Amino acid sequence: MNQPTLVAAPVKDLFYEGAAAEYNAAITAAAERVTAFLENNKRPFSGIKPAALLAQFREVDFDTPLPDYERLFEEVDRLYIQHATAFHLPKYIAHLNCPVVIPALAAEVIISAINSSQDTYDQSAGGTFMERKLIDWTGAQIGYDEQCDGVFTAGGSQSNMMGLLLARDYYALNFLHHNIKLDGHPVEANRFRIFVSEKAHFSNQKNASLMGLGEQAVIKVATDERFRMDVGALEAAIQKEKELGNIPIAVIATAGTTDFGNVDPLSGIAGVAKRNQLWYHVDAAYGCGLLLTDKYRYLLDGIELADSVTIDYHKSFFQPISSSAFIVKNRVHLNIIRHHADYLNPKEQDYDALPAQINKSVTQSTRRFDALKLWFTLRLMGRQQLGAYTDTIIETAEEAACLIEEQEDFQLLSHSDLGVLVFRYYPAGLNVSPCELNKKIKERLFFSGEVLIASTKVDGRFYLKFTILNPLTTIEDIKEILKAIRDI
Repeated sequence: MNQPTLVAAPVKDLFYEGAAAEYNAAITAAAERVTAFLENNKRPFSGIKPAALLAQFREVDFDTPLPDYERLFEEVDRLYIQHATAFHLPKYIAHLNCPVVIPALAAEVIISAINSSQDTYDQSAGGTFMERKLIDWTGAQIGYDEQCDGVFTAGGSQSNMMGLLLARDYYALNFLHHNIKLDGHPVEANRFRIFVSEKAHFSNQKNASLMGLGEQAVIKVATDERFRMDVGALEAAIQKEKELGNIPIAVIATAGTTDFGNVDPLSGIAGVAKRNQLWYHVDAAYGCGLLLTDKYRYLLDGIELADSVTIDYHKSFFQPISSSAFIVKNRVHLNIIRHHADYLNPKEQDYDALPAQINKSVTQSTRRFDALKLWFTLRLMGRQQLGAYTDTIIETAEEAACLIEEQEDFQLLSHSDLGVLVFRYYPAGLNVSPCELNKKIKERLFFSGEVLIASTKVDGRFYLKFTILNPLTTIEDIKEILKAIRDI
């Protein structure tokens, strides 16, 4: 009996050697939409209300594919691009979202298409060494020697978790002779204490909770008039916990607080950590941009004394999300988190000869080659050009702080080392709550789409917040935003 001839279905939409024409057409169409986004956006947000946008999503049926790329791009433009927040516009000064540099966007095309995974050398040969080279470079900028090491991560919260995990396991191994990785928490774990500024990032509490220590393990330390950790208060807090029978294991300093953009006294905190034999981690997710500038680098003096550091290139190095790193002063400490899988990174392998970045990663096995974006950026632009952007941002923020202080109807809480200004509009003769007034201002500005600012609470009171992270934002833009606030 003759067997029927099987005819292979045509290969469509798959990235392979026969799809170059389709790939180029799709990428070109995508680039055209991005170009239109740049050219057509004159305000940072469309102002669309959630209910109106949700109504459009109810019409989407995934069981009925669209007929072609044109219809696909039309839909994405309508549902997403038209309402995407334009972080590159000068009047977006809300959150820690930086405008991105073009070399990094070019790298994104290569990263997505080739789709390397940074687990092992056999999955990303050149990528492995590119990442290691950038980690070494970052460590050198911090002030570490050749013993440093690290890995790219998904973001600052993940890097902070790695710092806290190493702090916990290092203490257990060295002071209790207990291996948490193998045996779980020792009985003393419920008395472990970690010290952070009261203005530190919320990821510290989340990470302590996820690690089974509970938020109760995190001790918030009072701050000074600039909302930076008070070294004397830190010393007192440590002694108090010891007297209560608790076990201090780590202190986490913040180089660039989210709410005020100020840097804790890193050298002073390092001294306290050393005297008390604590792991010292610096969360420089925001303040890492200071590594780029010779003019303001002194603000990070003492960071080189840390055992580990969080870096967010996608905040202060003008990189697309995600691009972050966790760096340790002594590479030996990363052995705490290493786990071997026979199919991937067997124990007997010589990792000096055949490296594997997975040995340094906690929560990611398959991991995107985000390091290529920073490679493109540094090789084409260099540290000095990026540093000049950082200088501009810092100086614009200081000029804005002085301008706000001069206004009788505004109240500024603090100047900033970096670019975050917390203030409120408080005109004379106000007959409503200043908190309610400023809440209304923020909401109306947001739905106007013309200006995007953030907010926070300090001592239970509502304040507006500028986060200046764009070198294109000028003092004239700030003046216009202050006028818009008054005009609401």
